[in-house]
Amino acid sequence: MAIEKIIVLEDEAVIRKHLTELLQRKNFLVAQADSVSKAKQLVDKDDFDLIFADVRLPDGHGTEVLEYCQLKATPPLVALMTAYASVESAVECMKGGAFDYLIKPFSDDQVDVLLKKAGEFHQLLKVNQHLSAGGVAEEEHQLLGNSPAIQQLNDLIRKVARTQATVLIQGESGTGKELVSRSIYKNSTRSKQPFITVNCAAIPDNLVESEFFGHEKGAFTGAVSRREGRFELAHGGTILLDEISEISPVVQSKLLRVLQERELERVGGTRTISVDVRVIATTNRDLAQSVERKEFRQDLFFRLNVVPIHVPPLRERPTDIPLLAETFMRRYAKKHGCPVGGFSKASLEALQSHSWPGNIRELQNVVERAVILSGEGALIDPDLLGLTVMSSGKIYIPTNPLAQTSQEAELPATQLKTEMPEVHEQASPSASSVSVAQGDGDILTLGEMEKRHIFATLEAFDQNRTKTAKHLGISIRTLRNKLNEYKASTDSQETPTEDNS
Repeated sequence: MAIEKIIVLEDEAVIRKHLTELLQRKNFLVAQADSVSKAKQLVDKDDFDLIFADVRLPDGHGTEVLEYCQLKATPPLVALMTAYASVESAVECMKGGAFDYLIKPFSDDQVDVLLKKAGEFHQLLKVNQHLSAGGVAEEEHQLLGNSPAIQQLNDLIRKVARTQATVLIQGESGTGKELVSRSIYKNSTRSKQPFITVNCAAIPDNLVESEFFGHEKGAFTGAVSRREGRFELAHGGTILLDEISEISPVVQSKLLRVLQERELERVGGTRTISVDVRVIATTNRDLAQSVERKEFRQDLFFRLNVVPIHVPPLRERPTDIPLLAETFMRRYAKKHGCPVGGFSKASLEALQSHSWPGNIRELQNVVERAVILSGEGALIDPDLLGLTVMSSGKIYIPTNPLAQTSQEAELPATQLKTEMPEVHEQASPSASSVSVAQGDGDILTLGEMEKRHIFATLEAFDQNRTKTAKHLGISIRTLRNKLNEYKASTDSQETPTEDNS
């Protein structure tokens, strides 16, 4: 659910008018107030998603509205605006429950950034509230994300759901095709009727017809009683034919009849049975190409492809990854009883840099593993993600630990051998980077490369573990675990120290 209703609480008419018009141009529903009392009246009358509140007002303080909102069952997010901000006051406001703050004078771009953050946070908040209530999480029937691709997809889902049209959903494995199908069903007029899923790829060829259309007693060896097929079970509702490209030509022919005539015959039977079923099919293949290769019936393809939907791979919408990762993190933290402190900045950068060949399914697995392996309340560090090598063929090499910037150098993996200078375990503080090439010209393993960089960074910071861990973007615990792994090869090293000051 996105941000929709906003209050602008500001006593200066010029600022209030400009901010209101800016928000209205972005299609938000905006209410205005010039005092604390008027803002409270608005909060009592309606449910708002976000409030821009000036700190100093004629009849009080903007934080009074913040405190007042906390009394609501679903309090809106509050962003404070002030010309008198300081680090201390900002921290205090955040501790008091403020979502964010703007320092006057602020630009339209700063407002845009805050709106984007608020939208992502609001969506996560709705999911968490629904989970806490014991219900089905909203992301179970809606694709999470604020990218244009996902917003357009969710709009299309809503439009298609209102119809009875057959839908063909195509996309790579793990992109969420079944989620799209369930979202269509959930928002359709058939949502109270059965939703039957058939995994076409998992059914043996000799049983596909029986699964689809049912069978009569004695139709084949082992058919000891009559059985209704999936289409009959879905009568009045929706049937999902997952991986439709895997069915045989014989079954394709019989499926075509069901789509055309809305009737079937059980295996071994002679009676025609009418079925009222909406069909949604998914595939990770390009069915048009399968038709060209004579692997799939053209007439069946046309029957299925009434409303085609393409689900984009995760690599094409990297801006959605933080929201997805945070959502999965909270889900698995609750599932496994492993409270975590969130993702470090380096972890989020690593997640967004990965090309995700397994898409959302891969991201879920990575986050679940990281939650389980992380310490209680600790930030999730990049080493827990296991995403060192990018599928794009690039590896991210940390730069000199003493450099003023901690940005990472990005090099094609094929060029690492020739372009990266050599640094040994006993690296000097002036080393510019960690090499992946040994003296004999062989390419180092990623584990050896990581090991060398850790030792080079320790050397640069005089064996101080605290400073080393901070620079590497990992916790002291993680660094200690790494050093324990390298113990056999570090006996000759100077013992690293932790800075407890």
